[in-house]
Amino acid sequence: VQLQASGGGLVQFGGSLKLSCFASASIHSFNVMAWYRQAPGKQRELVASIRIGGITDYGDSAKGRFTISINGAKNTIFLQMSSLTPDDTALYYCNADQLYMGERFEYWGQGTLVTVSS
Repeated sequence: VQLQASGGGLVQFGGSLKLSCFASASIHSFNVMAWYRQAPGKQRELVASIRIGGITDYGDSAKGRFTISINGAKNTIFLQMSSLTPDDTALYYCNADQLYMGERFEYWGQGTLVTVSS
């Protein structure tokens, strides 16, 4: 399984950006998909997750500003980000969790860089 993240770039303070993550397998084969981020010198943190049934969860920094969604027909998840600040500057990673035949598999995308200028 491969995850291809895209949509990162340079955006001004207060701006918006939408990230996409395309999965090479049907997203219905996953239990949950998520976005994580890692800023320079910091640990990777959960931004948002979505269960294939639609239940979402957000990290504290994302609540009220970011929205995670799924397009099942396109095997793609999205992260709509708004009211961006320089603190949101990070590499954003797509993640998928799969339970198959009693074994858990976890997949990561390559990361897409989001830079927010002040």
